Amino acid sequence: MVRFIFLMVFLFFTHFAYSQKMALGYEYLKHLARNYVVYQTISEINIDGNPNETSWQLAEWSDYFQDIEGETKPKPLYQTRFKMLWDNQYLYILAELEEPHIWAYYSKHDQIVYYENDFEIFIDPDWDTHNYFEFELNAQNTLFDLIMPKPYRNSGRAKIDWNIKDFKSEISVDGTLNNPEDIDKSWTVEVAIPFMSLTENREYVMPGNGSCWKINFSRVQWQTEVIDGKYQRIKDIKTNKFLSENNWVWSAQGVINMHFPERWGLVQFSSYLVGNNVTDFQIPKQEEFGKYLWSVYYKQQKHKRETGKYANFLSELGLSPSSKTENGDSIFYEMKAENKRFAVIMKVENELKLSLNQDGLFQILNK
Repeated sequence: MVRFIFLMVFLFFTHFAYSQKMALGYEYLKHLARNYVVYQTISEINIDGNPNETSWQLAEWSDYFQDIEGETKPKPLYQTRFKMLWDNQYLYILAELEEPHIWAYYSKHDQIVYYENDFEIFIDPDWDTHNYFEFELNAQNTLFDLIMPKPYRNSGRAKIDWNIKDFKSEISVDGTLNNPEDIDKSWTVEVAIPFMSLTENREYVMPGNGSCWKINFSRVQWQTEVIDGKYQRIKDIKTNKFLSENNWVWSAQGVINMHFPERWGLVQFSSYLVGNNVTDFQIPKQEEFGKYLWSVYYKQQKHKRETGKYANFLSELGLSPSSKTENGDSIFYEMKAENKRFAVIMKVENELKLSLNQDGLFQILNK
């Protein structure tokens, strides 16, 4: 068992090794994350892979997915979109993936399903970019679930042995599974995630009206060929390595790496029943002003790559202790730093106080 877990961790790191370089520019911080308002169900949701319930019929579709790097890249070959609902127990997700050739062979829990085409869910309820959750499903409804104590860029190691309790999922296929002889239409993922299970040895976060979570969705899509009647990932003739997968996401990351939680989309919870009233999305203050703090973080990481240590003073990063936002709000920085660690506190006039350290731990100090 230990050997199996070690192998999975090794493969996991190998998959992301090429994407661990930090974004060199900070321009993507100005890119607005996508948002979605999730409403409450009006009746019980039966997880069967089919959106037959009235609640699902009334829920709005998300924007179609885009390339993980953003609008500058080609549009995805196939469309992907989702709906969401919630009640006092579950977060419900329904995703529709257009796909002419639906295939999946992995059938054991915690097999690394991103080596097949899959649908992925990332959730950070408290915004701190640590201890966030990842769920991956293939078209066989095989679940790969894990907790990330912190992102890979901060030397985080996936906890693959963590298994979510009472997770419900089902897949429906409009076409056939693992049959190269025909053309399929799509597959649908329906999921119920218990709020109480989004935890590991600490109190879980229960959303309320107006709560906003960091959430993103990803779809991994491989180029395939048929060999002996089975779908196989295509290899490069020269290198004998698999061709790179496509990564299509709801809210673009600006980099080929889902493990930048600060760049995920925003999901706001509404206490209204779906279809009854409309709640306007409100950008949280920590999202509006947090980008300025993350800019300091990226500059510090760049400084360490170039010099081998973190800057001790803001001036070394080309920053001053106070500045103005694009909207004219005054922001003030305090930084404590040594060679191998730093912590920055940012105050926004008298409204907000945020902190961020070398591990990317983002905290709201005056909730």
